[in-house]
Amino acid sequence: MDKISLPQKFSLFSKHWSPKIVAELNGQHVKLAKFQGPFVWHSHEHEDELFYVVRGSFNMEFRDRTVALQAGDLIVVPRGTEHRPVADEEVEVMLFEPASTVNTGTAGGDRTVAQPDWI
Repeated sequence: MDKISLPQKFSLFSKHWSPKIVAELNGQHVKLAKFQGPFVWHSHEHEDELFYVVRGSFNMEFRDRTVALQAGDLIVVPRGTEHRPVADEEVEVMLFEPASTVNTGTAGGDRTVAQPDWI
């Protein structure tokens, strides 16, 4: 039961689109990630995802609309919803999602991180 310093944890990595686990509760992982540029279009069949913007801003694109998010904003993407985060500049994001969630969902590909590192 130690505190977690988000700035300290974010300082431990620089790779974009490579989530890191910082905590676990009730079968959920709390992950940190840095985004820059567009991610892949994907969905998650069985998992909802919560994205909380810690620093910076990004757009969450859906097939029918785009939601702009700033530091302090969060969005929940319901399971089965196709989405794509896009960040013009580097953004730091905290995610809450079931431990089984793979970052690229059903899309797969070279950005898939099947087992994120704990930091």
